Amino acid sequence: QVQLVESGGGLVQAGGSLTLSCAASAPTSSTFAMGWFRQAPGKEREFVAAITWSGSTTHYADSVKGRFTISRNNAKNTAFLQMNSLNPEDTAVYYCTAGAVVATSRALYDYWGQGTQVTVSS
Repeated sequence: QVQLVESGGGLVQAGGSLTLSCAASAPTSSTFAMGWFRQAPGKEREFVAAITWSGSTTHYADSVKGRFTISRNNAKNTAFLQMNSLNPEDTAVYYCTAGAVVATSRALYDYWGQGTQVTVSS
């Protein structure tokens, strides 16, 4: 069982930046792809970004491509989501996830954090 704990959310003005962190309770380097999803009020949880276990390949939703960067530090069992040029449409609860493969479908991930709120004011 892997427990994931997100941190780094908060309130930021449009155009600003935030970095989210996801700490895993167990070593993730040998097995897990890591990902970030988000859920805005009244909307479905949607894919944001994902990274392979080695960190060599990343995937992004079109809506965040060029603005967000996913990375990981396997020695510290931590994944990150650097978010730049934030806009009010990025307001959501952001969830860290881990699974066997990189995927855009939430169904293919095995472990989820509790989420961290990101609010972008206009």
